[in-house]
Amino acid sequence: MAMKNGEYRIIISGGGTGGHIFPAISIADAIRKQAPEAKIQFIGALGRMEMERVPEAGYAIEGLPIRGIDRRNMLKNLALPFRLLGSIVKARGIIRKFDPQAVIGVGGYASGPTLWVASRRKIPTVIQEQNSYPGITNRLLARYVDRIYVAYDRMDRWFEPDKIVKSGNPVREAIRNARVTRDEALEAFGWDRSKPVVLVVGGSLGSLTINRSIAGDIEKFRHAGLRLIWQTGKLYYDRYKDSVKAHEDLRILPFIRDMASAYAAADVIVSRAGAIAVSELQIVGKPVILVPSPNVAEDHQSKNAQALEERNAAMTVSDREAPARLVEQIVKLVENGGLRERMSSNIKKMAIHDAADRIASDVLEIIKKGKDAKH
Repeated sequence: MAMKNGEYRIIISGGGTGGHIFPAISIADAIRKQAPEAKIQFIGALGRMEMERVPEAGYAIEGLPIRGIDRRNMLKNLALPFRLLGSIVKARGIIRKFDPQAVIGVGGYASGPTLWVASRRKIPTVIQEQNSYPGITNRLLARYVDRIYVAYDRMDRWFEPDKIVKSGNPVREAIRNARVTRDEALEAFGWDRSKPVVLVVGGSLGSLTINRSIAGDIEKFRHAGLRLIWQTGKLYYDRYKDSVKAHEDLRILPFIRDMASAYAAADVIVSRAGAIAVSELQIVGKPVILVPSPNVAEDHQSKNAQALEERNAAMTVSDREAPARLVEQIVKLVENGGLRERMSSNIKKMAIHDAADRIASDVLEIIKKGKDAKH
C-alpha cells in the first residue's frame, strides 16, 4: 500500500476523553504500519487530555480553542460562538498549511470545526463512531462526511446506510495481542487456581457507585470463596484501602497498569460500559456484568450495554440498583458455570480484532482512488 515518499498526508481530529483519544492513536499507528512514509497531524482541543497523550504517543498536535457547553456556569457559554469561530479559522489555517488528502474525525469537540472545514474544501472526510448511540458531534458531521466507521449493528438509524462501514473499535495493542496465560496471571497476583477470581474496574478515575457497592458487601466475596481484583480508580483509592479490611484474597489497587494480566486472571469481570471498554471486553471474551455510567452524554453507556444484553453477551445492573444488587449478581454468575460459558461464547462472537487496520487500509484506499481519479 505504501506510495512514494510524502504522498500520504492525513489529519486526525477529536479527543476530550480516552474513549476518543486511544482509538485515534491506534488508527495513526495502523496508518504508520501500512504506510511508513505517511505524515500525520492531530488536531485537538486546547486544555484537553489529547494535548498530552498524543505527543506522548509520538505525534504532532495543534489545539483549537473549542469547548463544550458548561451546564454549571451558563455565563461561560457566552464565549462559545467566538470560540467556535476562532476554532474554524484556526482549523482552516492548519488544513491549508498541511494540505491533507484525508481527514479522520474520532468524536469530541475539536473534530467538528476540523471536519466541517475539510468537507467544505472537498477533502475526503471520515468519522469513527465508537458508541451504539452516536455523539452529537458525529451526528451533525454525518451529512458532510464520505465514510462512517462503526462498531455496532443497526447504525443506519442515525447515518446514511451507504456511508457506513462496520469496522469495530480500535483496541489497545497490549490487549489485542495479549499472550499471558491464566496461570501466569494468577502467579503475578500471588494466587493459584483454587478459587474463582472477580475483576472489578470502573475506569482510570474510578466509579463511586461501583466502589460503594463492592465495599458495602465485601464480606460476601469471602463467604462465597471468591478472590477479588479491585481497581478503585485514583480518586477513591485512599478512601477504600483504609476502610476495607485487607486479606489474602483481595487485591485493591488505584490503577491496573497490566490490564492483560488482570483480564487473564479473571473468571468474571465488572465494568462500566464505555465503548472502548466494551470493545476490549469483547476481545477478552470473559463473562461480564456492566454497570453503565449515568453521567455521560445521552446515556450512551446504557445503550452500549443494551446492545450486548440483547445478544446474551453480558448482564447489566443499573447504577441506581448496583448498591443493592451488584455483589449478589456477581456471586450468582460465578456459581452458574453454564451461563458463564454461554455469555463468554456470545461476547467473543462480537469481537473485531483488527479494527484499526481496517480503518487505516480503507482511508489509504480512499486517498489512492482520489489520486488515480486526478490522473
